[in-house]
Amino acid sequence: MNKDILKGKWDQVKGDIRSKWGKLTDNDVMQIQGDTERFIGKLQESYGYGREQAEKELDEFLKTPRDKNRRTA
Repeated sequence: MNKDILKGKWDQVKGDIRSKWGKLTDNDVMQIQGDTERFIGKLQESYGYGREQAEKELDEFLKTPRDKNRRTA
C-alpha cells in the first residue's frame, strides 16, 4: 500500500470514509489525518478487524475510484 496516497488525498476522501465506515466519528477522522497506521488502528478498534483485514479494507477503498461514489450534476 502506498501510504502517500491516503495522505495526499485526505481532504478529498474524508467524506467517503465517513460514508463507508460509519462507526468512525468525526473526531476519529480528525485524528487520523491521512496517517495509514492510525487509520488501520481506528478500523481495528471500531470494527474489531485484525490488522490484515483492516489493511485489506483500506487497500480496496484506495483502489476504488472516488468519482464513482459522487453525485453527478
